[in-house]
Amino acid sequence: PCDPAALLPDPTRPGLETAEGARIPLDFAFPILHGTYGEDGTIQGLLEMADLPYAGAGVLASSVGMDKELMKAAFAAFRLPQVDYLVARDAAADQASLVQRVEARFPYPVFVKPANLGSSVGMTKAHDRAELVSALELARRYDRKVIVEAFAAGREVECAVLGNAAPEASVPGEVVPAHEYYDYESKYTDGLMSMKIPAPLSDEVTARVRELAVAAFRAVDCSGYARCDFFVRESDGEVLVNEINTIPGMTHMSAFPLLWAATGVQPPALIDRIVDLGIERHQVRSRLSVSR
Repeated sequence: PCDPAALLPDPTRPGLETAEGARIPLDFAFPILHGTYGEDGTIQGLLEMADLPYAGAGVLASSVGMDKELMKAAFAAFRLPQVDYLVARDAAADQASLVQRVEARFPYPVFVKPANLGSSVGMTKAHDRAELVSALELARRYDRKVIVEAFAAGREVECAVLGNAAPEASVPGEVVPAHEYYDYESKYTDGLMSMKIPAPLSDEVTARVRELAVAAFRAVDCSGYARCDFFVRESDGEVLVNEINTIPGMTHMSAFPLLWAATGVQPPALIDRIVDLGIERHQVRSRLSVSR
């Protein structure tokens, strides 16, 4: 049975507090929550208020990494190459006008996704106007902001990053989904996705992927660990940054631990490293002066 307990945003009352007033000490938190209220900075804010060391990105990087509009703006500010996209706020207001905007800017197919969500939930590849309308309606169930992206024909590549002030990138891996694109089912169902690790890329493209992974990590002021996703465009071989995931999957079939294992860091050492980075970040922040 589980006993109810709460983590209070009060550093003078550390640890978990039960309904009976008993205190359970905590040394460290390892967030494993995806999506809203998990990787969007809210849990991280609670942990900051409680003065508890934790794994992964802080409040700012988590929230920017969750909001695809802000993430893309950060990448653009650092001049990182991306696919072309547009943002629709309150997309339900004038759907006909939005459809016209999309069709005037992009050829089909296009990707439609909620601005704030994870694990490819609510994402659709639309091949024509009817599918675009359905995709917009689906995305709006999850967020008032919708992202529409141009399709980049090519290969999907992922790269894992570890570090704080001096982040390092793993060897890249190529995603081989069983479906037309890398959707939620492919990510979390055995047999529907495989990875080629290391990715069969030239030395030049491999180096570029690793360079951009670290650059994307820094662009959102990330810390601890993350996974960066890319397209390697078929037409010219250019590497395009797709997104950064500040709480990447850690299952037996997830890319992040597999990429680091191929780089020489096995899962037990990987977890130790993530914890050490979280403690290091907390110690650095604890030495800073704050306004009250």
